[in-house]
Amino acid sequence: MAHAETAPEEGTLSLKYMHYQDEQPGLKRIRVSAPSVYVQAPLSPRWLIEGSLVSDAVSGASPRYHTAISGASKMNDERHAGDVKLTRYEGHNSYGMGLAVSDEHDYLGRSVSFDAAFGSEDNNRTWNVGLGFASDKISSRDNLLLHESRHTTEAAVGVTQALSAVDLLQFNLSFNRGTGYFSDPYKSLDVRPGERNQSILLTRWNHHFVSLGSTLRSSYRYYSDTFGIRAHTLAAEWVQPLGTRWTLTPELRLYTQSAASFYFDPVYDPNVGAPYPVGYFTSPPTYSSADQRLSSFGAVTVALKLAWQASRKWSCDIKLEEYKQRSSWRVGGTGSPGLDPFSATTVQVGASTHF
Repeated sequence: MAHAETAPEEGTLSLKYMHYQDEQPGLKRIRVSAPSVYVQAPLSPRWLIEGSLVSDAVSGASPRYHTAISGASKMNDERHAGDVKLTRYEGHNSYGMGLAVSDEHDYLGRSVSFDAAFGSEDNNRTWNVGLGFASDKISSRDNLLLHESRHTTEAAVGVTQALSAVDLLQFNLSFNRGTGYFSDPYKSLDVRPGERNQSILLTRWNHHFVSLGSTLRSSYRYYSDTFGIRAHTLAAEWVQPLGTRWTLTPELRLYTQSAASFYFDPVYDPNVGAPYPVGYFTSPPTYSSADQRLSSFGAVTVALKLAWQASRKWSCDIKLEEYKQRSSWRVGGTGSPGLDPFSATTVQVGASTHF
């Protein structure tokens, strides 16, 4: 039945802890431990406030320019981040404003966002729009004279449509425009353009199987930017109830991307040191980077989540996720040569209660 949107009648408190470890052959790379807290509280039937806090402890070793272990540098850092959002409900519509901050030793980020959702009279369709602004300050432990900034504007529009009682379809389109400093201050020979525009198309389809009590959640994401990267992500997860209190959710995600236009495949010369791009000393390029994240590769993620509804107010969950990346897994083209295999393991545990 059609009904007007109102704030949730109960508040929510969620505590989560995440542990992340990535590696390549012969090297345990970055390790992250991140506890977080999320609170959602109705102020009235028309107003809702929500916010989160997270603290990341980051340590390990990161290759200075590519995947060569000999260039790995030890690092330790902490990141503290938080956000808050206030939402107003009016009939079938809602309006929100959010603020966020992220603080590290060499990075300071501030952002503000605005969003609105407009529902149809029968609540079968919802249009959403959003606008965000971010301002970042970047420095470096290796170069105390580095003080750069970056500014980003993001616009998004989307629609969610109930196709039937068991089918939900969603389309989202967003565009980001960034100007300022995009280079990596900790990687040698890394000089990137001072402007980056990003376009993202995201589609989701959820289907509920009544006879099984299960739900299939699927999505496709297309990404492109002015660095020259084109990426595709295909994901699916199966939500399977086990009795009345347990839920098991396996997930599979496939990813592939092309390389940035200024990415170069390093050739290591022990007599020279850093892997300079071909022709660097005779005709140095305006932009260059050997960052593995800008290369051409494919990746597969497999995850499994187990949730337990302990009571009406309490629930717990644990999620295991394994990520594998290979250049040979690039779909629709040739992967970048010389990349070592990369993998990452993530473990998340959480508990939530209503009040």
